[in-house]
Amino acid sequence: MQKRWGFWWMGNIFWIIIFVIGAAIIWLRKVDGAGVTQTPELKSVAFIVLLIAFIFPLIIQVVWLIVNLRIASNK
Repeated sequence: MQKRWGFWWMGNIFWIIIFVIGAAIIWLRKVDGAGVTQTPELKSVAFIVLLIAFIFPLIIQVVWLIVNLRIASNK
């Protein structure tokens, strides 16, 4: 049981670190890859796109949490 929870926490920490790095890159850059100067509005749009991209891993983590809780409650 401890391995399942350990992997779940490691997965969460991994996704949080990746998200924070991506958000920092978006917020701190002056010009994007296409050469467009970043305004606060464009940074917000890019951040929303990043959020949408992280919805799928979030769903997987929630399902994994539910499975871990059900397995733990059955023992």
